[in-house]
Amino acid sequence: MIRSELAELAELAAWAETRLPGLIDDACAATLERIPFYRDKKIVPAEELRRSIEHNLRFLIDAVGDPRAPLNLAAPEATGRRRAHQGVPLPEILQCYRICFTCLWDTLVQRARGEARPQATEALLTAAGMILRLTDQHALALTEAYRAATAELLLAHQQRRSALVEALLTGHPSPDAGPWEAAALLGLPPDGQLVVIAADTRSLAEASLPDVERRLAAHGIVSGWRLTPNQQLGVISLHADQHETMLAVLREIALARTGVSPPYRSLSDTPRALNLAHAALARLASGKIEVRMFDPSPLAALMVREPTEGHRLADEILGPVLGLPLDDRTTLLETLDAYFDQAGSAERAAEVLYCHPNTVRYRLRRLQELTGRSLAEPRGVAELAAAAYALSLTPRGFGRLMRGTENQD
Repeated sequence: MIRSELAELAELAAWAETRLPGLIDDACAATLERIPFYRDKKIVPAEELRRSIEHNLRFLIDAVGDPRAPLNLAAPEATGRRRAHQGVPLPEILQCYRICFTCLWDTLVQRARGEARPQATEALLTAAGMILRLTDQHALALTEAYRAATAELLLAHQQRRSALVEALLTGHPSPDAGPWEAAALLGLPPDGQLVVIAADTRSLAEASLPDVERRLAAHGIVSGWRLTPNQQLGVISLHADQHETMLAVLREIALARTGVSPPYRSLSDTPRALNLAHAALARLASGKIEVRMFDPSPLAALMVREPTEGHRLADEILGPVLGLPLDDRTTLLETLDAYFDQAGSAERAAEVLYCHPNTVRYRLRRLQELTGRSLAEPRGVAELAAAAYALSLTPRGFGRLMRGTENQD
């Protein structure tokens, strides 16, 4: 710029400086009129808004008065971070900036109209270009600072939620807060059923239920999640009529095997529910993409609670069956499971197994002969059912109870 042009700009900025109190008043009034958010002065107090508007206007006036001075963007950066922490929406912040700059421009135009000098008009046009450029730089600095602060806040929020979920899953909340406080901070409704989810990660610390919290929230289901190197764990609160919806969402997005606990009510039971979700997960073949809910039967939960005793029970009662060749024992055990799953109906079990009801009855008679337990006696039914539960809950199927019998096949 030539010296005369710099002088005109300096004069223009000096004149604007004398009008600064009125500019601030006009910009504050316009901001409150056009942006409802700022009318709630509890979030951004009136004095703070006024100081921010004054900084914005001084930034422009100083830059117009001395275009060669280094540009200092510390103020918009500080404002961006502060507004992010206050929870002010970014569009409203940028609109406030535009209002400030518009007020300054309108004032400069009025001054130019009052003067007929060509030099004043040239200075105004130069100032217009500078204001547009400075507005962009100002807004960009503020936006980048705002987004950086928002990312930091989001990360801190996620880390806190993860820690709260961990407190529920382990049953070890902080010394001054119990599981109910942790649930309240997570936003879990106090009147809902609870469910724990355990899913394998796809690779090291890579979620296999992507975007699950948002997907569930779209159906009004609140949840909290924790990602470990090997598993993605969650606590979900839902009403009884939302259970199938939850399972449908999980099945739609699951990228790895996923275990689901039975519903429960007491937050103090969350560690137990995690154990049951892990048990449901263990029943799925490694690498299989499937969502499985743990059997809600108390008997199944008991077997998970005492796995060593469950293994001994299954071995003692079903030992003769486990000693059969692979095809024979698989057929008999699958028939027993189907019989219990179908409430003791040979006809319905036959439908599931795709065979004749008499075939089911024959297999059951053979199983009773091998075990010495009768399905017509309550004690025999209880022992066979308990042994079948224990066997089905053994990780990797019932191979761990075979004691090398595969070598006989």
